[in-house]
Amino acid sequence: MPVLLAILATAWVAIVVVTPVALAHGYVTLPAVVYEAAGLICHQRPERSFHLLGIQLPVCARCFGLYASGAIGAVAACMLADRGVERHGLSSLRSALSIAAIPTAVTLVCEWMGLWYPSGAARAIAALPLGVLAGWALVKSLGGPPPEPRHAGQVRYHS
Repeated sequence: MPVLLAILATAWVAIVVVTPVALAHGYVTLPAVVYEAAGLICHQRPERSFHLLGIQLPVCARCFGLYASGAIGAVAACMLADRGVERHGLSSLRSALSIAAIPTAVTLVCEWMGLWYPSGAARAIAALPLGVLAGWALVKSLGGPPPEPRHAGQVRYHS
């Protein structure tokens, strides 16, 4: 399952990049489906999106940064051996994800306050830490052995 997730994440990034190329070469139907699907989760504002061959990508720069870095994190999680990752637990993961989200949050808050209107590249770069960690954490959470079943009233003690 983790390898499949990494493959699907990488395939989605490839689809996002190939879609404007397909449009530039006259293909319409499949690119239209991709743009419609991406529009369900992304605002797709042209001024906040990367363009390839003069055609806007189906997602904004921030979403592209999240997807691309998420795919990198997922692939890295599949390739790298476990090094005591599970011992840190869920609270450490939440803390790490919160810290990784800070650059993205800063760009959002600055935009909302009218202090700074970052470029598409800045939005994508700010999304990299969150995407890498989220992709890595998702693959790692799916890759471990299933938890032992517990019976009602059973308490698990840690030493």
